[in-house]
Amino acid sequence: MPALPSDLRSERLTLRRYTENDAGWYATMAHRNREHLSRHERDNAAMKIATEADAAAAIRDFDVEAQAGRAAFLGAFRSEDGVFVGQIYVGVSNADLPGYLVGYFCDEAHVGQGFIGEAAAATVKALFGQCGALRVGIWCDDTNIPSRRIAERLGMRQEGHLRADKRHPDGSVTGSVCYGLLREEFLAQEAVAAAYSDSGRPTAGTKSERSSRSK
Repeated sequence: MPALPSDLRSERLTLRRYTENDAGWYATMAHRNREHLSRHERDNAAMKIATEADAAAAIRDFDVEAQAGRAAFLGAFRSEDGVFVGQIYVGVSNADLPGYLVGYFCDEAHVGQGFIGEAAAATVKALFGQCGALRVGIWCDDTNIPSRRIAERLGMRQEGHLRADKRHPDGSVTGSVCYGLLREEFLAQEAVAAAYSDSGRPTAGTKSERSSRSK
């Protein structure tokens, strides 16, 4: 069974799996973000939550997925005060490689602060460093520019573009893009970051972490 991340830290964030004690605020968060997520995350579990009981059920489902080795759902919290800033999804796309897919959303109150890029960078680093990933991928809507920028800042290559593959509730039609990063590419990025650091120039975190925080 492929390993899945559980608890991670980055410069500003703590990422962890949810517990039953999170149900109350998770329900409030889901309601607050409903409109924010409706365009690109309408299939997200948070979109189906109306009550604290719904949130508790969703968190139990998250745990079932993690225990089965299929997926992990990580809340991203500011380390300084514990405030929720977003969520990271890690799914096993190929258990034999292993390969993973990463997804994410940002809480509407924290858009544009670089938190999700930072959380995604920490997650990708853990997948290659701790979980033995051979490849990590991201799928997103081709009109979701912030999500695409995160993938590109992580050093991922665009590997495919499905044009006009879905229709939204407002009638508009958009496509999907697939990004991927291989283990050897990630290690090469890390080597460049290490060399940059050894040169005496100021640096904090990996190349992908630095670029993810830059905008």
